Amino acid sequence: MDLISLVVPVYNEENMINLFYDEFLKFNKKMNYVNFEIIFVDDGSNDKSLDNLKKLNKKDKRIRYISFSKNFGKDAAMFAGLKYAKGNFTTVMDVDLQDPFDLLIQMYDYVKNGEYDSAAAYRINRKGESFFRSFLARIFYKLMKKITKLDIKSGARDYRLINDKMKNEVLKLNEKVRFIKGIYAWVGFKTKWIPYNNIKRKEGKTKWSFFKLFKNYIIGITANSNFLLNMIIYFGIFMCITFLIMLFILLIFSLINYSILIILFGCLFTGLILISLGIVGNYVSNIYIETQNRPIYIIKEMK
Repeated sequence: MDLISLVVPVYNEENMINLFYDEFLKFNKKMNYVNFEIIFVDDGSNDKSLDNLKKLNKKDKRIRYISFSKNFGKDAAMFAGLKYAKGNFTTVMDVDLQDPFDLLIQMYDYVKNGEYDSAAAYRINRKGESFFRSFLARIFYKLMKKITKLDIKSGARDYRLINDKMKNEVLKLNEKVRFIKGIYAWVGFKTKWIPYNNIKRKEGKTKWSFFKLFKNYIIGITANSNFLLNMIIYFGIFMCITFLIMLFILLIFSLINYSILIILFGCLFTGLILISLGIVGNYVSNIYIETQNRPIYIIKEMK
């Protein structure tokens, strides 16, 4: 009988853990023809998440947990879960129950028969999210697909089922600046994309603030493409051409006072230079983090 490992990252989700477990028990009755293990990865929570995980572990030996020494981020938690998963199929799910269990039946069928190595879920709408958050996400996925040439669907979730072969290749990529959707796409293999309607959290609020979300998008682009670095070159060419045109205009109309215009263009160019430095700084920061060669995560305890 196949064993499916459910990797579930957790960060300050003490109220959601038991709700997730209850939903799993209901679902397990529908899919009782496979075995399951659940690996909760506590990403340095400062609430009672770890205590609840320990109680579940005593109650149900299919429940395992990994606890980090501090908050290392969701991508690190997913990497650790994949590493310690024992199943011949592994899936990553969010504890907030926005990843519907029932999709797992389709995912397993697609991957089990050998036609696909991976089955991944993507949202076809973003009901319940703010307009600006949804707009930013749509722009990001369009940019990612265009500039990286990676197979990432708009609305893609981290929720997917992969076979052992694909999992082993993902685990070979040990970079510290991680964007798991890009990693899945980069290793290749055949993926079946499964659409579903957005589901609201059962309880609590998302831990993904706008700042964290935006930072994750920047990591996604800079970790998978040098597009922004190339854009700096284009900006530089644009500024040089603009400067020559302005110089020509000023020479022709030298009797007119263009001091204010010069100041405005100076501000514009300064802004472009600062943006360019920020982009370069982001890439340099990624290089710095990689050369430090620190571990992706540190485990405080596990069972």
